Amino acid sequence: MRFNLIAYIAAALFVALPSRMPAAPALDDVLNDSLPSRWVYDEHFDQSVPTDDRWWTYFDDPVLDSLITEGVENNYNVLMAMRRIDISRQSLNNARAGYFPTLAFNGGWTKSRSSGLMAGDEGHASTIDYFSLGINMSWEIDVFGKITARAKERKASFNATRAEYAAVMTALCGNIAKAYVNLRVYQAELAVAGEHIASQEKIVKITEARHEAGLASMLDVAQAKVVYYSTQASVPGLQSAIHRTINGLATLLGVYPEDVYARLEEMTPMPDYNQIVPVGIPAQLLRRRPDIVQAEYELAGYAAALGIAKKEFLPTLTINGSIGTSAHDAGRLFKSESLTYAVAPALSWTIFDGMARKYNAVSARRQMEIGIDNYNLTVMTAVQEVDDAISTYVSTLKNIDVLREVITQSEQSLDLSLDLYKRGLNPFNDVVTAQLNVLENQNSLIVSKGNALVALIALYEALGGGWDVSEIE
Repeated sequence: MRFNLIAYIAAALFVALPSRMPAAPALDDVLNDSLPSRWVYDEHFDQSVPTDDRWWTYFDDPVLDSLITEGVENNYNVLMAMRRIDISRQSLNNARAGYFPTLAFNGGWTKSRSSGLMAGDEGHASTIDYFSLGINMSWEIDVFGKITARAKERKASFNATRAEYAAVMTALCGNIAKAYVNLRVYQAELAVAGEHIASQEKIVKITEARHEAGLASMLDVAQAKVVYYSTQASVPGLQSAIHRTINGLATLLGVYPEDVYARLEEMTPMPDYNQIVPVGIPAQLLRRRPDIVQAEYELAGYAAALGIAKKEFLPTLTINGSIGTSAHDAGRLFKSESLTYAVAPALSWTIFDGMARKYNAVSARRQMEIGIDNYNLTVMTAVQEVDDAISTYVSTLKNIDVLREVITQSEQSLDLSLDLYKRGLNPFNDVVTAQLNVLENQNSLIVSKGNALVALIALYEALGGGWDVSEIE
């Protein structure tokens, strides 16, 4: 009869009280403004989604491919992200375990003595001893969806860690590619310095020969040597930069530097920087960028947490029970007369708690609003990063085209000034200026090519290519 009464009360509450958890806000509803329909720059870009997210293969560089493969397997940030996924998965399983009852086995021997003087002046003490075995059960019935709400919150957190893993992987591949490009830039600058040192040494010999013949002053020799030794002075700095960059790459790969030096210390040409990039349209970023997907799942988790806070206003229905045996003699524990059991459904409902539940609900709502703000900021940042990368890439390509013409003219200027100097028609200062211009412009071209590659890599990163969150387990 009592159990039926509790069941009736629970059913009435289930009908009378709102038990549905608020769903995560629709993403189109939480965006403060609509996304642009296209990117501003059309040159060099294709408004279609790339079919292959392994963007680093577009550079057609086997060394870069091998470095990224190794980094994906060994990088410690990736390994930690994988472990965070597993922690979140276990937390989800823990929440789902709430659907099942808790069973506990107990067994033991008890001996107790009761006072005979508790009821009056006369009496006899009593002693009792017995063996017992039993199983206790406690089961919270998910009538109002509290357990379901907790599971949804943990599932959103689990999905967010999967998106975080994809973001770590995307950033790792971008960092490896950028470090690799920087390495090739330093090596190219070192090669250019070597070529200029050789040509400048020849010019030093020319000035020395003209000085010995009385055709030039010692000032010409000194100026030639200043240029020559200045170029030599740049070599140790470039060698140190190469060394540091290889060390940084080794850390990204999760190995020690000596494991990668043999593969990287030999100079190879920089990857091709001139590509047609499939950028898609801005709205497609919402499904490609891991940080946006992560913000989306975090928002769903905050909505679930708000649902949990609201459900704390509802009662809790728990069924407690036990079954076991008790007997004075261990040999009689399994007699039918020794059977014991108890069933105790319980409905608990907090009536007053100093407004603590209300404050928790308000806090959860504010947290969800923070999640909405974070989602909007993440989307806006994504659009900005793509647009910035596109703009940088386009301007760098234009800079490269101009620098090529500058180098052509500066090399011609060096040849002419040196020829005129040999014929005694021009001062050596013109040769010095021309030498420095050629060296500076060639280094500027190398740096610009590297900048174009870095901008291209940043664009691929901003587009969120590399890993599909839905495929990460």
